[in-house]
This record gives sequence, structure tokens and C-alpha cells, in this order.
Amino acid sequence: MCDSLCSGTLLLEVRLTFLVSHERNVGAIKVMKFLRPFILGILLAGAFYWFTTHNNRVTPPGWVARPTHVELSEAAGPEKLDPEEQNNVEVYHKVIPSVVNITSKTVAYDFFYGPVPQEGQGSGFIIDKQGHILTNYHVVGDSGQVDVTLHNKKTYKAVVIGRDRGHDLAVVQIQAPEVVAAVLGDSASLQVGQKVFAIGNPFGLAGTMTRGIISSLRPIRSPEGAYIEEAIQTDAAINPGNSGGPLLNSHGEVIGINSMIATGGSNQSAGIGFAIPINTAKAVLNDLITLGTVRRPSLGIVSLPIGPELAQEIGLPADYGILVVRTVPGGAADRAGLKGGSQRAYLGATPIMIGGDLIVAIDGESIGDQQDLANSMNKHRAGDTVTITIYRSKRKMDVKVVLGEARERA
Repeated sequence: MCDSLCSGTLLLEVRLTFLVSHERNVGAIKVMKFLRPFILGILLAGAFYWFTTHNNRVTPPGWVARPTHVELSEAAGPEKLDPEEQNNVEVYHKVIPSVVNITSKTVAYDFFYGPVPQEGQGSGFIIDKQGHILTNYHVVGDSGQVDVTLHNKKTYKAVVIGRDRGHDLAVVQIQAPEVVAAVLGDSASLQVGQKVFAIGNPFGLAGTMTRGIISSLRPIRSPEGAYIEEAIQTDAAINPGNSGGPLLNSHGEVIGINSMIATGGSNQSAGIGFAIPINTAKAVLNDLITLGTVRRPSLGIVSLPIGPELAQEIGLPADYGILVVRTVPGGAADRAGLKGGSQRAYLGATPIMIGGDLIVAIDGESIGDQQDLANSMNKHRAGDTVTITIYRSKRKMDVKVVLGEARERA
């Protein structure tokens, strides 16, 4: 009986041992199946690493040698510049000491009236030995702090001397020794196709010069609302940071102030840039420096634009011009003897006074509406004498008028 029991017990132990061993083998097999992809990946990665680091030596062909000295073909000396290149270099070296980088700082306020510092950057150029610098109004705006960096990398605090928002011009001044002033040219006789250069600090890249031609001369209005008559359109690359810098002719004379670009939404040069004619700036520089503002000229009239239909209806001798409705008492037109309307009439439901002088030209240039009048005034300053061509009844005559200041009404 003991033998049978012992045999049974022994058989049970063997079976249990077999089951335990079998379960262990099954577990090991499952672990191996789980680890097999990782082991395979590690082996492949190791093989790839070994192959790429130990088998990248290329055996050169037999004709490749390693000489002790390498002989190169070098130019005999510095290449001579052709005449056009020489002109480019001469213009750059003549003008670059006068071109400056302008940084303006102002404070705006957020929705919760918290101060938010803002910084602007542009260019400018020195115009005299006293350190006056001409730039764009939109470069300095109403900033309280303006810094100017010269070509020699020295930075100076600047004072805004004058602002002319109407022409997008401003003058700042620095105290610096031995500054070099740019030479101001004449923009009255510019020609389409004429070669020009732009120097400035596009995207903060100081002392950059680009070249192009005058593409057109046309009136434009800036995004800030400044009207620029005979603006110089150029294909010379002008980018953000060029504003306020000089546009130059081939003699290195300033013929314009780079002001704006047509970007097509890309905020960089699209081959269409515009500059304010230097003669426009020269006409107001004296006021900007001596007064801090521009004494804008004015005729001192209230006027009505005339077209063919209205001219025929009220019996005017010309089918264009501006009709003087009334003159401002004591104003330029009043002092010169121009006449306002004396007969009451209606334009639609609007009462007007007719019978006054009809202005058709100023200094020989036709005047068709108030915009033409404004353009003519932009060419002058208060105190200038102009010749105004008028019709008084049927009689055509010229009248000399000394322009007043804009506060009289335009």
C-alpha cells in the first residue's frame, strides 16, 4: 500500500514538475516573441551604423595623386573697374558719410491703458554743417526720443526740429563734430530712364546701395495721406528702413527722399518705389528749421469747381476752372482785388453765390478743381507772389497775388 501511495505521489510530483517546466517554457517563448522585433531592430540599426561609419572610404582611382603643393590660377592683380562700375563706387563713397540710421521710440497704450513702448527705424541724410538731417515724417512721427547713428557707427541723441506731415518730411538735429553734408540737386528737370541710386538702411542693413532708373514721374498719395506731386517712381530696390534716405543721380546729388513702396502685400520691394522730389523739400526747409512747421500758402477763398455742364448753365466764358464764391476778408485774394459772387443761385438744393471771378490758371498752369489749386499751393510758400489768370464776366485778365498763410482757408 505504501508502495502504491509513494508511486502515486512520485508520479504527481513528476507531472507537476513537467507542468511548471512547460509553463515556464511557454512564458519564455512569449517573451522571446515579444522581444524579437526589438532585437531585430537593434541588430539592423547596429549593422547600418557599422556600415555607414566603417565602409564610407572610397578608393580613389589610380590617376588621383596628392601633391605636396597646389597651384591655382590667380588674377595678376585687382581687376580694373569699367566706367559704369567706377561711377557706382564714386557715388557711394561720396554720399555714404552723409547717410544716417534713425531710430525713434514712442509709447503707445494698450486696451487697459498700459504703456507699450514702440520703436521705428529708417534713414536720413545730413544737409548742413550744423547737423540738420532731412528724413520722412513717418520715420520720426511724434516720437519723444530719436537716436541717430552715423556711418562711423557713432550714435547721437537727436532733437526733432521740424515736422511737415503734409509733405511727409521732418528735420532732426544732432551735435556731432565734422559732419559731412550731402549735396542737394535739382529735381525740376528729371527724365524717365535716368539712372538713380538709393542709399539707406533696409531691414537695418546699414549703408546699403541699390541702383535703378526713374520709371515714371507721377502724383501719388501716401498711406498717411500726404499728397506728393511729381513723385519719382523708381525700380531701384527700396525696402522698409530705406524711408528718409537719399535718392541720387549719377553725380551723387540728392534728387529725392525715398518715401514709400508698392509691395503687393509682401512688405518688401516689388520693383516700385517712390521718392519725394528734393525741390519739394527745399521749398519748406527754411520754415522747418526756423519755425518748426511749414507756413502753408493760401489764396483765402471759398471756391466751386466748374465743369462744362455747370459752365453752360450759369453762362461762364470757360468750361473749366474754379469759381470764387467768396473771399476771406483780409486774405490774399481779398487784398489782391479778386471778386466773390454777388448773385444768389441754387446748385440742386444748395444755395451758392455766382458772379465772382473764374480762376483758370496759376503761373500758367491750368486750374480745373480744388485739387489742382492745392497742388499749385504745394509748390509755394506763404509770401510768394503768383500770377492768377481769371475771367471777370467775359474779360480775361492776370492778377498778381501775394499768398497768405493756410489758416486763412484754402
